[in-house]
Amino acid sequence: MAALYHHPAPEDITLLPLLRAVADPVRLGIICHLHSLGEANCTTLLRGRPKSSMSHHFQVLREAGILHTRVEGVQHHNTLRLDVLEERFPGLMTSILRECPTSLPENG
Repeated sequence: MAALYHHPAPEDITLLPLLRAVADPVRLGIICHLHSLGEANCTTLLRGRPKSSMSHHFQVLREAGILHTRVEGVQHHNTLRLDVLEERFPGLMTSILRECPTSLPENG
């Protein structure tokens, strides 16, 4: 059976975990890369990083309410929860995403 992930309800998303999640350069890189792609599986987002550390980063992003992971067979498809975050913290993710580089380094 495929793993099912907990995604916090909009009212349970709080600012401090969200800011801690985006403060990490690897997680910010994941957010920027995912924003440019729209949706991507975990393998696409690895970008040469070890799977073990990346699962931790995906978990932190999910628990902060930033990332939604949809399981389809063995694939885990990720999207940003921009609508939810915009409703909860208007303008915050827009400001964060504005700082994303136009091209990301392989490990960024």
